[in-house]
Amino acid sequence: MVMHDQAQPRETHILLSGDYMRKGATVSPGVLSVLNPPPSRTDGKPLNRLDLARWLTDPRNPLVARVAVNRIWEQYFGSGIVDTENDFGAKGSAPSHPELLDWLASEFVQRGWSQKAMHRLIVMSAAYRQSSRARPELAERDPLNHLLARQSRLRLDAEIVRDEGLVASGLLATKVGGPSVYPPQPEGVMETGQVKQPWKTSEGADRYRRGMYTFHYRLTPNPAMKVFDAANGLAACTRRARTDTPLQALDLLNDPNFYEMAQAFARRVVAKPTAERIDYAFRSTMTRAPAKAERERVRTLLATETDSVQTKPDDAVRVGGPGATPEIAAWTSVCRVLMNTDEFITRE
Repeated sequence: MVMHDQAQPRETHILLSGDYMRKGATVSPGVLSVLNPPPSRTDGKPLNRLDLARWLTDPRNPLVARVAVNRIWEQYFGSGIVDTENDFGAKGSAPSHPELLDWLASEFVQRGWSQKAMHRLIVMSAAYRQSSRARPELAERDPLNHLLARQSRLRLDAEIVRDEGLVASGLLATKVGGPSVYPPQPEGVMETGQVKQPWKTSEGADRYRRGMYTFHYRLTPNPAMKVFDAANGLAACTRRARTDTPLQALDLLNDPNFYEMAQAFARRVVAKPTAERIDYAFRSTMTRAPAKAERERVRTLLATETDSVQTKPDDAVRVGGPGATPEIAAWTSVCRVLMNTDEFITRE
């Protein structure tokens, strides 16, 4: 970042063998000759950063808009129209739908480079609104879903996994912007790096802010973020991995954040009429009503957990939090199970 260009730009040389002491031929600012030429200047001065910005967003430039819409598409479908989203060169993958990529790029430019407009365009499309249910006839013909005959089933990003729990529990703080926050995390995390850093857990609404506001130490990352494949901050990341490991289930079950969310979620459920509680719990986590078999399994679990804490007030408080009744404690256990399902952290 610069405030202004130098009145007399310094000379730039090719460095022979990369040695800054051995200067070769002088070079001037320019762009790749295989693409459209940069705008010419009438004052005779060399090209600067503003000229580069204008060249990047020139409607004649075929590259920038394609890369941008391809990455937006990847977020919604799991992979881009060009599968190698970080390589549009000759060694990258060819687009699965070249005409679609061209059309989206043209729309992006014509709509004033509005990302909001592109998000709306994609999510309103028939391709996006398909069911993600796998079909036997596609398993052999298109196992990776490059032909877009169905929607892709995607596990949520690390930050959004936490947000899901905050929404279900009713704890989410919806404030936008501001400094990063320090939500609860397991003891001892900050002692694993070379330098021990303080981690003073945020209080009040800051404790429940969206995952994207969590303060990030690169050498001692938040464990839940790391387990759910958040970028490590040490290198550029064009696409996150999506893994499935036992640690993820353990995190959803035992992480201090999710345990606290389950306790708050249980209180929301218990506030509903008894006959509505199971349906309400499922709508809050799965956005659907439970199947008959699921309803019976929840009733069985609820009865078992109620019996377990019925005559043990201390256990009720330990499970359900301060002032918890056996009913709240039992529902806390049920809520922990619902928030630990694959369906809760997966976009169908």
